[in-house]
Amino acid sequence: MISVEKITELTGHSNPIFTAELSQKPGILFTGGNDKGVVEWSLKNNAFIKVMFPVPASVYTILCPPGFPYLLAGLRTGDIVVFDFIQQKVIKLLKHHVKPIFDIKFAGSKNELLAASEDGTVSIWNINTLELIHTVKVSDDTIRCISISPDEKQVAFGCRNNLVRIYDLEDYTPIKALAGHSMAVFSLQYAPNGEYLVSGSRDAQVKIWDTKSFELIQNIPAHLFAVNNIAFHPTQPYFATASMDKSIKLWGADDFKLYKIISREKGFASHFLSINKLVWNGDQLISVSDDKKIIIWDIKFN
Repeated sequence: MISVEKITELTGHSNPIFTAELSQKPGILFTGGNDKGVVEWSLKNNAFIKVMFPVPASVYTILCPPGFPYLLAGLRTGDIVVFDFIQQKVIKLLKHHVKPIFDIKFAGSKNELLAASEDGTVSIWNINTLELIHTVKVSDDTIRCISISPDEKQVAFGCRNNLVRIYDLEDYTPIKALAGHSMAVFSLQYAPNGEYLVSGSRDAQVKIWDTKSFELIQNIPAHLFAVNNIAFHPTQPYFATASMDKSIKLWGADDFKLYKIISREKGFASHFLSINKLVWNGDQLISVSDDKKIIIWDIKFN
């Protein structure tokens, strides 16, 4: 049994929220979207703290790399903003792409940042120098999402041409292209044990791929519309999916069964527009939406 209780709703954004990320400092959340800035929230008081810094364009992704005093924000302009928590200011704009940045991930073993763009390339940056190392041409079209395997041997890219492309993280050579989705791949997440990769697409399907054989283990007709995000619980064997259909679903990470649906139709005072990103903060699940709201859910696994 899984029980869900809505803790609170955080409001203040005046436009759709596209992304959310926990700070390296416990109890702090950052959000960004089609607004004028990146916003900081207290999860201890469930309250607005401040607008961190202004932005000239929509924020599609935020990353707070562990062990570094930075917040990185990927913009619709193609720039990546680097905010330094120690200096309390934006210290650099990483300029390379001229089309939107949809995802940024951190490979800790290499101290490298990976940024996925609408231009079909992934730029690789040294986090110590904040300099561009190289770029990898992954697709002729948009790359929407990145996931790095727990052992940091593989990296997966979700592409607008319906493919999931797997690369060797060490030298960025292609390993495999996973074909199965009929529309753009919007979300990817490696399982915490590294044994499988979960992909979510605009085709509303969730697919489970074996990370050794790259065979399709299971296809789940998960939602009615696009699967925007996938998030594994930090300790429990479950993952959550967020969709354009305004629902959040909780799935077993061992059996891939559906255990809970959080939606207005199921009686929850939930979002009424597309849910774009999920973040686990312990047993609390945080969701952000086009409806400009951040909702914090308390999830109990009985």
